[in-house]
Amino acid sequence: MNEPYPYPASPVMTRDQSHTLFAQTMGFVALTAALFAAGAYLGRDLGGGAAILFYLLSFAALFGMQFAARRSRELTIGLLALFGLFIGLGVAPTMSYYANQNPQALWQAGGATALFIVGFGAAGYATRRDLSVLARFAFWALIALIGFGIVLIFVRIPNGALIYSILGLVIFAAITMIDFQRLRRSRDIQSAPLMAASIFLDILNVFLFFLQIFTRGDDR
Repeated sequence: MNEPYPYPASPVMTRDQSHTLFAQTMGFVALTAALFAAGAYLGRDLGGGAAILFYLLSFAALFGMQFAARRSRELTIGLLALFGLFIGLGVAPTMSYYANQNPQALWQAGGATALFIVGFGAAGYATRRDLSVLARFAFWALIALIGFGIVLIFVRIPNGALIYSILGLVIFAAITMIDFQRLRRSRDIQSAPLMAASIFLDILNVFLFFLQIFTRGDDR
């Protein structure tokens, strides 16, 4: 999800063009978040099977963006919108559960996520240090985290869910910085929809990690 974007390099952009790229990307992030929220609301009564289906559809839309980006900006934006809606529908049962059991945790997780993304995003955008080497480590750390999550399904580890969430936040702190540095260094204004999808995934994962941390007492 965080690989270099499939756009050819273009001449160095002016400061105004760079600001336009940032504004467009953040606008697409906001649009995706709004459609995610709409999907989460509309799908609040969905069952697990339907949620899995929408998860699959969301990632189909995400992968479709990689191919559409080479051909049509409008199609790429449309697929981004579908991705936001579908992933919201997929997460809807989880959001509904926590809204009923511990609504305060949703606000806590949302606030913590905003501070996290602003902090690490600003750090990544501002730093002059090349983070491409860190990207390789973050990728393999994410693979290891997924493996650890699978282990937790079958093996009970004391505070395993908390450890998983904290490790996830550490990894996504790095990934968030990397994505925002890519945003600053990008030389193609057409890359905004794909970068928005990547940043939105950072936000969503961080939110889910914080949600698990703030509700860990409910699982005891």
